[in-house]
Amino acid sequence: MSDSDFSQLESASSQGTSALFEQLESLLREKKDYHKLFDARVLKKKAEMGLPLARPSSLQDVPEDHRKEVEAVYVEAAREAGGLFLAEGDITNAWMYLQVIREPEKVKETLDKLSIAPDDYERLDRMVQIALYQGVHPVKGVEWMLKAHGICSTITTLDQVLHTLNAEQRAECAKLMVRTLYTDVVDSVRRHVEARMPMLPPDEPLTSLIAGRDWLFEGGNYHIDVSHLNSVVRFSRSIEPPADELDLALQLAEYGSKLDPQLQYGGDPPFDDFYPAHAKFLSVLLDRNRDSALQYFRDKLDQEPDEQDKPVLAYVLVDLLMRCEKLDEAVEVGAKYLSQLGEEVSISFDELCQKAGRLDALQQVRKDQGDLVGFASALLRKSS
Repeated sequence: MSDSDFSQLESASSQGTSALFEQLESLLREKKDYHKLFDARVLKKKAEMGLPLARPSSLQDVPEDHRKEVEAVYVEAAREAGGLFLAEGDITNAWMYLQVIREPEKVKETLDKLSIAPDDYERLDRMVQIALYQGVHPVKGVEWMLKAHGICSTITTLDQVLHTLNAEQRAECAKLMVRTLYTDVVDSVRRHVEARMPMLPPDEPLTSLIAGRDWLFEGGNYHIDVSHLNSVVRFSRSIEPPADELDLALQLAEYGSKLDPQLQYGGDPPFDDFYPAHAKFLSVLLDRNRDSALQYFRDKLDQEPDEQDKPVLAYVLVDLLMRCEKLDEAVEVGAKYLSQLGEEVSISFDELCQKAGRLDALQQVRKDQGDLVGFASALLRKSS
């Protein structure tokens, strides 16, 4: 700041508070000092209301009866500062303001159009932090992670943040990971086959490439990092039909089923037989032999000897039943095993009964549990 700037403010202040702030904001806009512009706009409101001015943009010194009025200006000033920073291409500072007022849409739009050089690692990491870790545009964050750090680091990162994303974001990230790994597997398998059979038809899907060619897997051979395959097939459970990626994921699961048993890592029940179980799961979503695939999970639940472990298996079955609109059966299984689950999980028995139009089942379960409030809630909704 030059001495002239301060002289202009002194001169403006002699004409009153409004003139002072008009000159202050003009100077700050000219210098593109949007942090101070934000402070100035909140300070102006405080000055107009006769509030303490020692901490320009703090809300802590604002009395409760004035808080709403000052907060409205605070939000407006943050929105403006965020927009001005975005116009300058400064996404990091823009997000600092727009995050506070919970308005990520403009940042997401900017990230969607943003192009970053693959070797600009510092900027890539900053943008991944906003896009993926802070959930503004997870798919874009995964794209950048794949380009900058490869699939291994991306899988590790996605495993850390997947639970923080909403269902749609999880599904979109899973689709991207499935497409990426599928392409890598097909390229590798195709090269292996072409070493023996150079005249392959173009664009052969993975299932065709491996059909009748068990020699591809002889001696414990594999064509992709098996831990990556395991993770991406697991991610695919987040994908909702209809989606082309479900078929790609099924092909990956079928490929995994052909690997040497020592390369097929187990999972938690009912996915202990990892690839065959995922093939069944994906077949349900794709409506391919759905009844027999669902029966696989029914049998897993029925055959589980430990009653304490049954809710975990029931959770998977109920999830599948809901996703293929078999709501009455979902309610029956849920009533038996999942009626204690609340809002902290993605399947709430209460919401399941509401969706299925089975408030009678909810009413009975809450009665059996001695839950008067839950029973009353079911009665109210049933009567309305």
